[in-house]
Amino acid sequence: MNPIRHIACLAFAEVMSLDVTGPLQVFASANVERQRQGLPPCYVLHLLGPEAGPVKTSAGFALVAEQAWREIDPTSLDTLLIPGGMEMSQLCADAALLDWLRRAEPQLRRLGSICSGALILAAAGLLDGRKATTHWSDVEALSCHSAVEVQGDRLHTYDPQGQDGDAHVFTSAGVTAGIDLALALVEADLGRPMALAVARRLVLFLRRPGGQAQFSALLTPEPSRTPKLAALLEWIPANLGGDLSLEALAVQAKMAPRSLSRTFSQELGVGPGKYVERIRLEAARTLLQDAQASIATVARLTGFGHPENLRRTFHKHLSVSPQEYAERFGRPTFD
Repeated sequence: MNPIRHIACLAFAEVMSLDVTGPLQVFASANVERQRQGLPPCYVLHLLGPEAGPVKTSAGFALVAEQAWREIDPTSLDTLLIPGGMEMSQLCADAALLDWLRRAEPQLRRLGSICSGALILAAAGLLDGRKATTHWSDVEALSCHSAVEVQGDRLHTYDPQGQDGDAHVFTSAGVTAGIDLALALVEADLGRPMALAVARRLVLFLRRPGGQAQFSALLTPEPSRTPKLAALLEWIPANLGGDLSLEALAVQAKMAPRSLSRTFSQELGVGPGKYVERIRLEAARTLLQDAQASIATVARLTGFGHPENLRRTFHKHLSVSPQEYAERFGRPTFD
């Protein structure tokens, strides 16, 4: 018999609505799946606000908090989640909220954040000495807390075993990573079959591991931002399978290799080699996600040559293999 677990999520003005509703829906769906199996619900969900009543989200509509956070007994909660939002600087300076979190933390089994909610936990000192992540756009702000071990390129830092993360205080990246985190919590509570059933019900991937990188498309910069490289940056994606060595790029750009390297660093902040590797990786990622070719063919088309080169690059940047990426984000039809 699984115990009843009370799961609470904070709400505040300009909160990101999906940071709240996404994870809570995972727990609610776990209750539905248990009922389908003839089992009683396991989770009771709570929304806590500055006061009881409507709380305006960043989307413009309101969520209704049932109780003020300062009025609830933390010992009555199993898990408390802190979402992100648009007014984080005010919340990070809210002495009453930070003090309440510090007092609540040892009384909670689990305390986690979604997206920029990590900044609140950091401001309270609750991430000191711990691994932490957040939305990629807030990594720099989180890094200002020197006692926090910031790992910006991962989905979440929850690990029930405490080996590559924390089972007590943890963080997650932007928006949908909060759903990945909630699935991991359900799996820890109720087992993988239940988490898989919830993922299927919500048409989600089960499950992107916490250590997986925050994938994002690498877009070619606007020509106005890279005037000296504009033509070359348009040429590179169309020639990924060819010779993209520094010398070959210099010939195409009609520049000396040393000048080209200096211009890349000035206009893009990376050298030509790293830029080409990232463009090739993004092309390979897209092909695998869309199930357009086998891994061997993807490696050849994108200039990696051998699948082993592709595998090493995927692990280096994305912390997964090409096969694992294809299985999670595309149709698993590869050799």
